[in-house]
Amino acid sequence: MDWMEIVVHTTTMGADIVSEVLMNAGAVGTMIEDRYDVTSSRKEDGMWDMIDEDVLANMSEDVLVKAYFRDDVSAQEVLLLLGERLNELMKIDMGFDIGSLQIENKSVHEQDWAENWKKYYKPFRAGERLVIKPSWEPYEEKEGDLVLELDPGMAFGTGTHETTFMCMEQLEKYVTPGCKAIDVGCGSGILGLAAAKLGASDVLAIDLDELAVKVAAENTQKNGLADRVRVVHGDLLEKASEQADVIVANIIADVICFLCGPAKKHLLPGGVFICSGIIREREDDVQRALAEAGYTVCNRLAKGEWVCLAAKL
Repeated sequence: MDWMEIVVHTTTMGADIVSEVLMNAGAVGTMIEDRYDVTSSRKEDGMWDMIDEDVLANMSEDVLVKAYFRDDVSAQEVLLLLGERLNELMKIDMGFDIGSLQIENKSVHEQDWAENWKKYYKPFRAGERLVIKPSWEPYEEKEGDLVLELDPGMAFGTGTHETTFMCMEQLEKYVTPGCKAIDVGCGSGILGLAAAKLGASDVLAIDLDELAVKVAAENTQKNGLADRVRVVHGDLLEKASEQADVIVANIIADVICFLCGPAKKHLLPGGVFICSGIIREREDDVQRALAEAGYTVCNRLAKGEWVCLAAKL
């Protein structure tokens, strides 16, 4: 299968914002190439370098956000939409340099994509105990480690993005042995699998994208968690009847604002709603929606331009 690859030139600070714009425009997945990941000796909060030193010579001076679209979409329409949205972004005073936002596009084969991004994905620690590793990379476990073997495939969701990383930190805080959890918009399944590794006895993972459901189901089998994690195709919580102690949604601010109300009936007494994918400029909107729905924010994390909130009723 062929895919359309769109590349946007930006900066380290602008990469996550550009990635969100691309995902909102219909990208199946994104990948960020940043020289900083190579030149920094260590990432903060337990994340270490994901790129080998010999890759540096071939990397652009700009930060490149690469997005992948199915080949049945109209390239002209996608490029026009992105051009409009990126032009709007250029007009906003972010308080930092967002780069040129130059756009490039080309057709790529699925195998070429699948092999290309593997060199950027190495084992890393998320929080105190969770370790995420791809199947093709070795990792020597330390005492207390909870290792998730993850192949994100075309759905991506490797955990290296700040929004996912913060969700895993929140899960470490709120998942207790034997609890129930729901992962809304599960992608590669990383958050639902993390909840199971942390002790959840029953996890429902939901995604609207059939490809993501397939990848999440494969990762569930790969980690031997099929007895505790159920992956289903669905639109948010529309078809869910379950209640859980923890609901986690790493989506975008608009969807979280819509979801926080319906999520209430799926939370058990004392349960926690963890929401991420919130760009800082939209935090007030999400905080307001949570308050109007009757939640109280009990924990807030922030990394880069992103915020993750944990709220209780």
